Amino acid sequence: MIQIEICAPGRSSAENAKAGGAGRIELCENLNIGGTTPRMEDVSYCVHDLRLRTHVLVRPRGGDFCYSDDEYLQILDDIRGCREAGAQCVVVGFLTPDGKVDVERTKAAVAAAEGMEVTFHRAFDRVEDPYEALEEVIGCGCHRILTSGCKPTAEEGIEVLRELVNRAEGRIKILAGSGVTPANAARIVAETGVKEIHGSCKRIDCKGNAVTDIDTVRRLLECVND
Repeated sequence: MIQIEICAPGRSSAENAKAGGAGRIELCENLNIGGTTPRMEDVSYCVHDLRLRTHVLVRPRGGDFCYSDDEYLQILDDIRGCREAGAQCVVVGFLTPDGKVDVERTKAAVAAAEGMEVTFHRAFDRVEDPYEALEEVIGCGCHRILTSGCKPTAEEGIEVLRELVNRAEGRIKILAGSGVTPANAARIVAETGVKEIHGSCKRIDCKGNAVTDIDTVRRLLECVND
C-alpha cells in the first residue's frame, strides 16, 4: 500500500481529511505562505480526538529556511511541544545561506524530537545538489524527505525523484509532494518508485482560504491504492 499524507491547514481541514478516509496528515497553518507551525491545541485535537497520525510542520514564518538564533530556538521549543501533544512526526528544514543542508541544526532538531519521526521538508528543493543533500539528511538521522524532485511540482520532478529513491536504497523514505492530484498520483508512484505521496487536496473557500476538500481526498486515496 502507498502511504498517503494529506496537508491539512488547520483543524477543519484535518476533520475533512479524516472524513475523506485519510489516516495521516501534515498539520500546519497559513498554507498561503507555504505553511507555518499550527497551534499545539490543534495538534493534540488531531492526535487524541480525530485519532489521525499527525505530522506537524514546525516553521515559525514563511520565506527562506535560514533562521535567526531566536527563530531556531523557537523551532526546538515547538518540537518539544509537539512531542508533549502526542504527534508522531515533526516536519522541519534548515539550510545554510549557500544552499546546503544545515547539518548541525538538523541533527539538533532530530535530537529534540526524542522518539518522534522527523521529515526534512521542501527546503530540500532549494539545495544546490540534491544528491549531496540526500546523503547529508540521511546522516542527520531524518526518516523521510518531502520533495518535488527540486522542480515546481512532483510531476515535473519525476526523473529526480526516481534517482533519489534509487540512491536512498531504503535508508530514508522519499515523500513525493507538490501538485499531487488524483489525475497524476498513480503516474508519479509508478514512474518514481516512491512509497509515500503528499497531497494538499485543497479548495478555496468563500473567504479565500485554502481548505482540504473531502471528495478530492477520497479520490486521491482511491486512484493510488485501487
